[in-house]
Amino acid sequence: MARSPFTLAAAVTAAVPGADVVGARVLSSDGDARFDSAVATLADGTEVAIRASNDDDTASELAKESLALRALTPGARSMLRFAAPEHLGDGRVGDSRALVTTLLPGFQIDAADLPPGPGAAVSIGKAIAGVHALPVSVVRGAGLAERTPAEARDDVRVLIDRAAATGRVSARLTVRWREAVEADDLWRFESAVTLGGAHAESFLFSDDDERGPRVTGILGWHALSIGDPAIDLAWLTLAADARDDVLDAYASATLRAPDTGLGIRARLLAELELARWLLHGHDTHRPDIVDDAAHLLDALADGIHDDLAPRAGAGAGVDEAMSALDRVPVTGANRIDTSMQTDTYDASAFAGIATDDTSAFGPRGGSAGGAEDAVDGRAADDVASADPDAADADRHAQDLTATGAIEDLDPNATEDLSDLRPSRADSGDGHQGRSDDDEDDDRAARPGTLLPSEGGIAGSEADVADAHRAARAAFQRWTSAPSE
Repeated sequence: MARSPFTLAAAVTAAVPGADVVGARVLSSDGDARFDSAVATLADGTEVAIRASNDDDTASELAKESLALRALTPGARSMLRFAAPEHLGDGRVGDSRALVTTLLPGFQIDAADLPPGPGAAVSIGKAIAGVHALPVSVVRGAGLAERTPAEARDDVRVLIDRAAATGRVSARLTVRWREAVEADDLWRFESAVTLGGAHAESFLFSDDDERGPRVTGILGWHALSIGDPAIDLAWLTLAADARDDVLDAYASATLRAPDTGLGIRARLLAELELARWLLHGHDTHRPDIVDDAAHLLDALADGIHDDLAPRAGAGAGVDEAMSALDRVPVTGANRIDTSMQTDTYDASAFAGIATDDTSAFGPRGGSAGGAEDAVDGRAADDVASADPDAADADRHAQDLTATGAIEDLDPNATEDLSDLRPSRADSGDGHQGRSDDDEDDDRAARPGTLLPSEGGIAGSEADVADAHRAARAAFQRWTSAPSE
């Protein structure tokens, strides 16, 4: 039977030396049903919160909360943009453990009701980032738990294996989770100070006329530890509308190294909460809890339509590749899964494309090619009149060899196509072209690229457009080449 607020308030006098209790009421915020809780009013008008345990689990949680709040020294609290409850005293209510803390003002927002956009969502993201920015010495100095990325990963692996061993988890979920836990890229993160599992009710808000609701306090510090920062974001699966805004605000506010797997790990940990519920029922011999958890897991399996971990071998799309013209990939014959992660290519693979040593933008090297054209100026017209198809093929070959014969290029050179632009030749407006010294500087700065004087891109905007078309044609040929 729940204890009355007056019974709980009476325990404040014993727990807090000098406290003079003059009133009591029900605790509305942080009124976790697992505890008996109340608000006690002191003679000076101050209100304090008291919670009493109902079993061994809640007693252990209150003990951890007491330790964590004392670990938040004034220096640590000054680093936060919001308030955390202050530890006032520990006591007993009958045979139960009790904890007295300061009472934080504010209102709470259910996860499903959390609005997107600026306001509450952004404030939550920044608040979580603030917790994760606390020095690890805050936790270590209090002797609280610490988990490395490898240990956090092992914990998840063990949880999955235990849940699967019950026989109540579908093969689809088991495979999904195991693929995620074995994806190395997802587990490259920097451990941080975490709340150990925040949820929507952890945050207290006040209204701001200009910015909307903002976080003024955080409750629930009993699991304060060092570990995977994703654990404080797992609850966002319940806040579908605001999830992206919270994550974006977190990413913009965090001072930590980029964590590309953060969102996926948060989703994995959220799904594994159902596995924890299943194991709780199994360990306590509660068939009703086991059946409930199994039903929820089946519903989850039926509702998922994607993979947590990226599939091995998945590469960048063609649209993305075409927009990155400064990265010329390896040949199709030697293509591997990381083909779009290189900016070099094997020039010999294009040797068969070059039919002569002519550039689409003029002869390579200048005068030599010009003399050759003068000697045989009718050659191109003769080919066009005799065989139109051959002429088209010749023009296509010229487009693909815009910088001259491919076999003459350094096979280890990198062609930077993003820098294609008209040369700054003398146009009569007072601007002179680039000097040889300028080109020497460019050659030193960009080894492996062709300068205008060497057959590189120079001329009008139409020339530059032709260069882009030639690059795209070369890329399309590469993508259509058969792989081994």
